Amino acid sequence: MSASFPILFITATRIGDAVLSSGLIKRLADEIPNARFTIVAGPDAAPLFAAVPNLARVIVLEKSKSGSHWFELWQKVRQTNWGLIVDLRGSGISRFLSTKRRAIHRKSAQPMHKVLEAARVLKIEDEPAPPHIFTNADVETYADELTRGAGPILAMAPAANWVGKTWPVERFSQVAMTLLHGYGPLAGGRLMVLGGPSDESLARSLKDSAGRRFINLAGKVDLLTAFACLKRARLFIGNDSGAMHLAAAAGCPTIGLFGPSDERLYAPWGEHARVVRGPRSFEQIQAVDPGFGQALCHMMDLPVKTVLAAANDLLKATEPRNA
Repeated sequence: MSASFPILFITATRIGDAVLSSGLIKRLADEIPNARFTIVAGPDAAPLFAAVPNLARVIVLEKSKSGSHWFELWQKVRQTNWGLIVDLRGSGISRFLSTKRRAIHRKSAQPMHKVLEAARVLKIEDEPAPPHIFTNADVETYADELTRGAGPILAMAPAANWVGKTWPVERFSQVAMTLLHGYGPLAGGRLMVLGGPSDESLARSLKDSAGRRFINLAGKVDLLTAFACLKRARLFIGNDSGAMHLAAAAGCPTIGLFGPSDERLYAPWGEHARVVRGPRSFEQIQAVDPGFGQALCHMMDLPVKTVLAAANDLLKATEPRNA
């Protein structure tokens, strides 16, 4: 039996960024059978990696204003002779650790999608690793229980980390009612809403769109369970957020609603992922709010009919062959 190959993998603080670079772990696990992973992530993103195979541990890296979090991390990992250190934060901590190989993120001169940016770290740009989140049997069984029932599932995530990126919840409701009722393409289906603990009231406001056929996961499940539930959804519609990237990684047909976000960098990744925005480009919105610090919604010019058209097109494009 060969000795384990210890890998220190330092990933992002934000959920979306961590999802977009997660495929690197899958690629390393496939190519290095004896790899043993120590994963470093921010508090929000850390739960994504609980089911990674051959996991030694997940270290939660909480930022401090003084920057002492890097010294604290060094103290936790300095005694290991690493086979490989992958540092997607570009921190340079690997210079002070014993390792056979270093793969450190460098900023690109030209804007590129975050999946390709992550691929550059391992020099696999020609065959980038698509996002991949590991689960386990217990998580999948629980997801089966939460989503058990008749009818297709429309998943929505109406929240975002900033009001500027948040499409009005009333418009989410209009889209849900049109798709799920009457002669809509998902008529008779169910509405599943995702979000964090602070999004519970926002999620509840969509209940009338589905009536009793409502699955509210906002603030009620962990990230891996939410991901597993998204694998069972027929369509996802949401703002640019971690939930959007989880949906695309789950293989769910995904529509990302964009405004003050650059889709060149953050579009949902996958064959069945689409970006929808209003008439203004990212650059036009940035010209109005250069620092993206204003407490105003930049999504008001995205009409319901545009999102519905995208939803109908994507549902047709992904219709099961035996339907």
